[in-house]
Amino acid sequence: MRHPIKRAPTGTKPAVTRRDQPAVPQWPSYTGASQLVGASPSGKVTVYVDPTLGNPALQNAQDLVNDADRVVAANDALFGTTGGPISVIILALGGATDGTGGADHMGCDYETGGAIEVCASFGNPARVSALFGAELSECSMGGNLCGVSTGEALSRWFAAVISNNALADFATAPQWYRDGEPDYVTQTDPTDQDADSIGCGMAFLSWLMSQGYSLSLIAQEMVSLGDSGTLAQLYAHLTSDAASNALLAFLAAVGDLHEITSDDPFGGAVQPAQMPHLAPWTVELAGKVFAAILADVAAGKQPHQIVASVRAALVAAPGASSRPISAARCSTKSRRLRPPSKG
Repeated sequence: MRHPIKRAPTGTKPAVTRRDQPAVPQWPSYTGASQLVGASPSGKVTVYVDPTLGNPALQNAQDLVNDADRVVAANDALFGTTGGPISVIILALGGATDGTGGADHMGCDYETGGAIEVCASFGNPARVSALFGAELSECSMGGNLCGVSTGEALSRWFAAVISNNALADFATAPQWYRDGEPDYVTQTDPTDQDADSIGCGMAFLSWLMSQGYSLSLIAQEMVSLGDSGTLAQLYAHLTSDAASNALLAFLAAVGDLHEITSDDPFGGAVQPAQMPHLAPWTVELAGKVFAAILADVAAGKQPHQIVASVRAALVAAPGASSRPISAARCSTKSRRLRPPSKG
């Protein structure tokens, strides 16, 4: 089963090719030749290209080799975890070479979803990075979160943040608004392919971020809630208000808008992260690390001893890895991201 992403209607450093070429992954749909372009500097991301697409696609692939580690670092920071190795191929998904073919992978973890197809976007590397980022983020969700509406909205928000909204034409919130604002706050749609449920999620996360809740905090709470978690439960966990108040509060805020024309109707993306909304274990960990450094400096310890103390504090911290994780297994299917008009 596959996990697609779809769009809504409406001077580079050369990569170095490995001498010992890795085995070509099994891609979600592509069965043609896979030309190895190179690996990111960290070695975490290996990039291939469909060689029949010529130099423009090769340039897309080289640009992704150079940008992949930035996207990976942002993704790890978002979820508070460390991801695994990823393989990516640049191809003409759906015959498109402008990014509108979207991206695809097969699961919500690095084992089942680590082979990613990204549509070429000739001359627009930001769109390629955004498509890669959307599918990469889904690998960090676990369970089957990336296969439901809430997880799909989260992955699209990550893509928007790391690319300066390079996939603006994939917006779904305007369609949700035009279709009468159906309720996907108190219920989660068990698909990642419905524009209305995804659009509701996009607008809801915009609303939460406009109130100062960071996307990182939102993401980690959503992973804790798992596949069956609702946006209303997310609201309750973040605000300490009752989940039963989420829908009415959200729709009241929507009612104050003249219209919705983008996936960020509340301007959440421009809100600074708020310290009071950091996860409690993060604040506690920062305090312990700072205290350990001060104590070691006062004791006249050597730099390597200070580093060891910091590492000990990090290992002992509750951290993101101790957060509850959904017990659901990842279903292996397409997670295709593409515009509703292409569905």
